[in-house]
Amino acid sequence: MKEIKRFQIRGVAGEVKRVDFDGRIVDYWFPKNPASHLLIAHDGQNVFDGRTSTHRGRTWKMAQSANRVSKELGINPPAIIAVWHSSTKEDPMGRAKDLAPQRFFQEDVEVNGVNVVKADLALLRGDHYLNSIFDQIVPEILDAHGLDIATSHRGMIGSSMGGLSTLYAGIQRPEQMSALLALSPHWTIGGNRLVERTITELPKPSTHKIWMSRGTKSLDADYKPFQEYADRLMKEKGYRVGHDFHTKVYEKTSHNEKSWASYLDQVLHFWLGK
Repeated sequence: MKEIKRFQIRGVAGEVKRVDFDGRIVDYWFPKNPASHLLIAHDGQNVFDGRTSTHRGRTWKMAQSANRVSKELGINPPAIIAVWHSSTKEDPMGRAKDLAPQRFFQEDVEVNGVNVVKADLALLRGDHYLNSIFDQIVPEILDAHGLDIATSHRGMIGSSMGGLSTLYAGIQRPEQMSALLALSPHWTIGGNRLVERTITELPKPSTHKIWMSRGTKSLDADYKPFQEYADRLMKEKGYRVGHDFHTKVYEKTSHNEKSWASYLDQVLHFWLGK
């Protein structure tokens, strides 16, 4: 882990540290008082820093939300580790390779993507990406700060393909966190079969809290039939809405950081609240 820089967020105490893990960039922020919870976020470019955000300088304002919600709940804010995706000019599909539920697409889920051929599926690295988060990135950062946060107090959050990766992480590495927070999961890339594989293989009820949500504009409008199918399968699996499962439609919200940030407080309340 090599430190690149430090910067501050307006209105938030402390610094965000930007570090490099063998070419994988990670931003992380720890609250002033020791954190008892940890949130791991995908698409780290868009979490804290408007200068690196891929959507018109908009960020999730995640630290601000974490501070607000924690104050309301009377707890210390969670630490946040935001992992960058690896799309570059040289590898514009790097994000999809990182965040795709690799095993499903390499087994029997057909990719609904233009010009995607079977040979491309061999290039997916979703499993390696998650393993690097749980086996290297998170342990090294926590160790560097002398923190030991129980996995029962850890959550993962992501949107779109990051939402799929979050749910997939709960399947591949369920022992590493207890909350899966998936905003606008990009079901359309694999359709009903992707929904079925995901929900079938998620952990049994009572072990994890799971959040799913979508908007009604742009890409999010296309998720309606698939999310409704996912909701039905979750209930059939035994998850209880309002207890260990929350599903929500946010009218007039879209597929971007501004929309996800607008209701992030509710997501964090679901995770951190009793």
